[in-house]
Amino acid sequence: MFRHLLPKNFAGIQQPAVRHCRAFSSRIYRPDGSTVPVKEELTPLAKHIRDMILATGPISVAKYMQLALTSPIGGYYTKGQGIGRTGDFVTSPEISQMFGEIMAVWFVLHWEMFGRPQNTVFVELGPGKGTLMDDMLRAAQRFPQFYAALKGVHLVERSPELRREQFKKLKCQHGQAEMTNEQAPKRAVTSRGNLPVEWHDVLDEVCAKEAVPLVMAHEFFDALPIYKFERGADDLWHEILVDVHDSNEQAVEPSTAKLSNSPQSSMAPSDAQHFKLVRTRSVSANAALLLRDKHKSFSKGDQIEVSPESAQVMTQLAKWISARNGMGLVVDYGQNWTQGDTFRGIKSHKFANPLSSPGSMDLTADVDFSYLSYAANGLAQCHGPMEQGAFLHAMGIQARLQQLLQTTRETQMHKRLVECYKRLTDPHSMGRIYKVMAVLPESAQQTPVPFSNIQKAA
Repeated sequence: MFRHLLPKNFAGIQQPAVRHCRAFSSRIYRPDGSTVPVKEELTPLAKHIRDMILATGPISVAKYMQLALTSPIGGYYTKGQGIGRTGDFVTSPEISQMFGEIMAVWFVLHWEMFGRPQNTVFVELGPGKGTLMDDMLRAAQRFPQFYAALKGVHLVERSPELRREQFKKLKCQHGQAEMTNEQAPKRAVTSRGNLPVEWHDVLDEVCAKEAVPLVMAHEFFDALPIYKFERGADDLWHEILVDVHDSNEQAVEPSTAKLSNSPQSSMAPSDAQHFKLVRTRSVSANAALLLRDKHKSFSKGDQIEVSPESAQVMTQLAKWISARNGMGLVVDYGQNWTQGDTFRGIKSHKFANPLSSPGSMDLTADVDFSYLSYAANGLAQCHGPMEQGAFLHAMGIQARLQQLLQTTRETQMHKRLVECYKRLTDPHSMGRIYKVMAVLPESAQQTPVPFSNIQKAA
């Protein structure tokens, strides 16, 4: 299903004068037979990270992810150009409108179940280009009473570029828009029923709102920073850190432990990179702080990934959903157990080495749904996760596909609709690796649809 890719070509490199070199090699061959490794271009962001490591020592994988994705110097998300068929990755909403429509129907159904509250807001964490929210709003308009109770849309998004994309996708009106200093939207009104739209840097800003939250977190948690640990020969947890490539520390090889059956990241060390993974010599303080009792069951040599920021966000969501009698859906790729070695980059729709050219690719790791459930335990109910394909089928995606097929007689359009449906639901595509979890108030008396046959996450 997945193919790992190591970078092969590097541009903008200052090379020493040589008489000849072999094409497509990661090393320059001198006339005397000796070689010199070819380094990637040292971009401003790579230089910033390198200087930080040289000044203070190796940094956590979490810190590296944070800088590579959100740094104003050249973080990947600050550019806002990676989503879609011409970008680095395609999300479910970009594949077909059916995905967003099904999600909207789920919220309408449970709004009915909760007694039709009259002061609701849609909230999306990490809304990408705005495609999912646009599809959800369009579908929600077909339920007038539900739409009348909807008082606004709140988007948690830091990237100024993505905010501008969302502004356009939601057909917001410039005349009523309030902009930030970076000319990114802060408040606006969408032409879909003149609903107010607000953008927020952090979830805290939204949780203060007096409304019933209908929360959508699609491919949000997979991009939150992770810490990596390895169980050493001393049977203790050592942290895996990011160091400069030319340090004296030995590089860490990818884990061979089959902890999750998930794709192994493209982490083979390369002389072309400026960075490598290293292992702490002593027990990590982060390990003592972050790892729980259940992590004691792993064997020597096992690697695991933990995202405390994911737990923090989930705890906050759980409290808010219970306090306001709201509801939420978490859709992401991952498993319902602790992951091993899934940290990876995604570039041009293929896996890439995440330590290569920071800022040039998306960085992700599989979501540990059991960790999210643990963070919400005692605060809200977590149901699932269940596979995306099963969820979409139970919610009626096949019936929606038939409706769309009847709207056109074009053979190519029929073929495209069926291909999109298969891609969303096929176990060999997105139907199995993507999971759906529902979050309801701790006081909820009913099991959400379609989770009745799924054991509640513990």
